[in-house]
Formats: sequence, C-alpha cells, structure tokens
Amino acid sequence: MATTIQQSFLKLKQNLEITGLQESTVSIRQTNVREVVEAGLTVRDSFLTGSYSRSTMIAPLKEADVDIFFVLAVDYYHRYNGVNGGQAGLLDLLKRTLRKTYTRTPDISRNGQAVSIRFEDFVVEAVPAFDRQGGGYLIPNSVTQTWMSTDPKKHVEIMKAANAAHDGQLVPLAKMVKAWNRNIGQYFQSFHIEALAIQILQGVTISDFPSGMRYYFDKGRSVIAQKNMDPAGLGDDLGKYINTQQKIQEAVGKFQLAYERALEAEDLATRGRIERATETWKKVFGDCFPSYG
Repeated sequence: MATTIQQSFLKLKQNLEITGLQESTVSIRQTNVREVVEAGLTVRDSFLTGSYSRSTMIAPLKEADVDIFFVLAVDYYHRYNGVNGGQAGLLDLLKRTLRKTYTRTPDISRNGQAVSIRFEDFVVEAVPAFDRQGGGYLIPNSVTQTWMSTDPKKHVEIMKAANAAHDGQLVPLAKMVKAWNRNIGQYFQSFHIEALAIQILQGVTISDFPSGMRYYFDKGRSVIAQKNMDPAGLGDDLGKYINTQQKIQEAVGKFQLAYERALEAEDLATRGRIERATETWKKVFGDCFPSYG
C-alpha cells in the first residue's frame, strides 16, 4: 500500500534494489568469469567495477551489466600497442579466452571497450586494462583505436564518500535518476547522469526524495549543456556524446519536462491530491513507481 508520496518513494527505492539472491548469483558468476580469464591470461589484478561496485545498479538484473576489470601484464600492451587494430586485437584475445570455457553461451561479443558475455539472467562486461603511469588504468577503445584513461576504483571512492556525506541518501537518489533515464529510453549514458548527481547535490541536504529529484532536474537543465568532466580527473567529458546543438537542446528538454512534472507533482501533493501526484511521478519514473493505493 502506498497512499502517501513518501511511501511511494520508499517503495520505488525498494523496487530498484537488487535482491540478496540476485547478489549471490552475481557473486558466483563474476568469480567464475575471473577464474576463466586468470587461467588463460597473465592477470595482475581483477576487480568489479561499474554501477554494481558503486552500489548504483538498478533492478531488474536482467537489464543490467556487471563489469569486471582485468589488469593484464604489460607484455600484452607491448604486443598490441602501435599495431593497426591493436585495441580490437586485445579484445579478441580476451573473447577467445572466454569462448574456450563458455562454449554454449549464445552471445560473446566485443564492443568498444569490453567483451560482453550475455547470460540468461544478466550481462557480464569483461574489460582488459593496464596500469597507467601516474595512477589509474588504460583500457582499449577499438572504435577510435586509442587507449582511454580511467580509474574505476577512484569512482567507487568518490561515490562512497559523497553518499556518506548525504547520510546514505545519494545512492538511492542516483538509482532513481537511472530509473527516470530508463523510462525515457536510456537517452543519457548511465555513468554520466550518476556523476551529475554527485556534482549537482554537492553541499546540498537531501531532505526527502521528491524534493531531491526536483532539485536534480532543476539544476540539471543547465549543467547538462556544459562539459561534465570525469570526477576521477582522468577521463574526458562524460557528455561528449551530446555533441550537437540539437542534441544539447534535446537533453535540456528531457530535464525540463522532468522538472515541470516534479513541480506539478509536489504542488498536487501539497494540495492533498495524492493520487494525481502519484500519477504525475509515475510519468517521470515509469512502472517501477508504485500506483496509488
């Protein structure tokens, strides 16, 4: 039963959480994948990255990606660096290594920076990486045929610290942001809008989730049109895929519509029209937001 807006947002928070059984499945699966790669290649280190490691992954699990970084011996870098198509070659090596064990898995493919293993219940993204001089890691980009700098461990530290500063309220709000993004067809890259939540809400008290979401949409209207640099200080502009004036206008429009709906929902709730307010919030988040009653 959800007959108040606060109850509805608490239910939304619950609906977006990965269950304990699903976490157990992820743990077993990622351990097996790591063992396969470590048996076939010289791996210096391997660890979980992405939204799962930052605790911002949202249900359902079948629509999620679990990312694993494999920090390889530098010999592989020397073998593939400077070679035409070397980044793709490194990813193909990782793909062949995985295929030797996962012979019946229907879909093992490489994308720009990773090898995707599509299991029945979720996708594992295996990312080959090398230690970067000065800190962080280098990963291949087979599309641009370059090496990208990143530091996923730093991303985890940043989110953990920001969430602690918000008394644990930032992670669930970031998940709600992702639910909104899913409801608008994944228009934005997931890490981009998650990083925006850290930036926009820095130094701001999240008094409750409805006002927190409205504030995010409000400030996001201007922030999304600017450069949003990697919070770890290594990567590029996280919003560089929004690379034309038309796309910028579309992005601002997505935030504008969400902001207007959030304002309307808050006004309706203030006037005691809870069912209408619930319906309006449901337009923002989709079916994961509970219906009234």
